[in-house]
Amino acid sequence: MTEHPDPWPLRHLVLRTPRLELRPDDDAGVVELVDLAHDGIHDPSWTPFLHPWTDAPAAELGPNTLRYFWSQRAALTPERWSVNFLIRVDGRVVGTQELAGRNFATTGEVVSGSWLGRAHQGQGLGTEMRAAVLLLAFDHLGARTARSEAFVDNPASLRVSRKLGYAADGTNTQLRRGKAVVEQRVLLTPTSFVRPTWQMQVDGLDSCRHQLGV
Repeated sequence: MTEHPDPWPLRHLVLRTPRLELRPDDDAGVVELVDLAHDGIHDPSWTPFLHPWTDAPAAELGPNTLRYFWSQRAALTPERWSVNFLIRVDGRVVGTQELAGRNFATTGEVVSGSWLGRAHQGQGLGTEMRAAVLLLAFDHLGARTARSEAFVDNPASLRVSRKLGYAADGTNTQLRRGKAVVEQRVLLTPTSFVRPTWQMQVDGLDSCRHQLGV
């Protein structure tokens, strides 16, 4: 039988940190992620998300989440990609960490975003999982800049950014739940990156490089 290129090599990519395993999303894992969302990500009186997707009725939250992850996978090209890593602790999904690139081969820039289930917040996992994708971006993909943003009333996210060395890079005024709110942009380079003391293991990356525009 003729051997053909793997149509979805991202299924073999895995990042391992001292506490976490990060793999690109799969259907079974996203169903676990939906359970986390039902259990709560944030205080319902407030949202960290520009698009308040967690406000959806319970019957719609799961299907909406699945459609979103499916759409991200379907739209992935070397010129425009978004990899949504599922974060697992002891085999259980506890959150998700996105790493995205637009014309990455030319810009060398990535953007990240993430969330954790409420039961898993406050344990340093957010810092560890963002550090993992930054190590992937800078050390393995050759990124030159990394960007992120958070609303100014989301100190936990901004605290992670400060720990990792991001610098303030201006603000945007956004509309969230019908009200104006300030969004802080942050920027990181390889030289300003505050690297973790631990080492990360990366497997399955070489076959993914073309899909990521590398």
